Amino acid sequence: MDELRATLFSAGLLRLLAESLQDGEQVVWQGQPDGIARAAMWRFLWCIGFPWLLLTVIAVRNDWIDQATQPLAMLGVGIVAAPFVMLLQDLQTLYVITDHRALIVRTAWSRRSVTATSFDAMDAVFEILDIGGGVGHLNFASGRSTRSPDTDYTGHYGFRCVRDARRIRDILDHARTGKVSRSHLERIAASTGKA
Repeated sequence: MDELRATLFSAGLLRLLAESLQDGEQVVWQGQPDGIARAAMWRFLWCIGFPWLLLTVIAVRNDWIDQATQPLAMLGVGIVAAPFVMLLQDLQTLYVITDHRALIVRTAWSRRSVTATSFDAMDAVFEILDIGGGVGHLNFASGRSTRSPDTDYTGHYGFRCVRDARRIRDILDHARTGKVSRSHLERIAASTGKA
């Protein structure tokens, strides 16, 4: 396995991946989003959420607000918790490149899903958006619904917040063009227990 961290969710992700692989399909690379990097991107919410909660507490103590207390406090808690919720979702996400397609496997919030993109449905040129700290977004398809958590606001779809996105782009490109060496596939098969 390349970049799968051992967490409470790893077994479920690997089980769902095994169920979704086609006969003879081999994993070339698998990894997870860098949840810490994504949470750090959204940490500015804490600059809003903590003062919001503090002002709500002050307003309640001074009897400035009465019936609006609960919604204001819930909004503040939601703003503070958002980066942690994103981290939890990333721990329940697995990105996979096989010798036939790219997969995004999720078990988040008890919803098991596998989204596959065949090599034919991918853009001719992959796009990398660097977000800093060696982390970036690897977009390999366009024209997708912006409702997907793996699509940006322009409809570009792919792996979000991955470490060393350039190396992963090269692996995906080699898999798409059939340049993945047999020894690499055998190493991956040995590490995942798949023959």
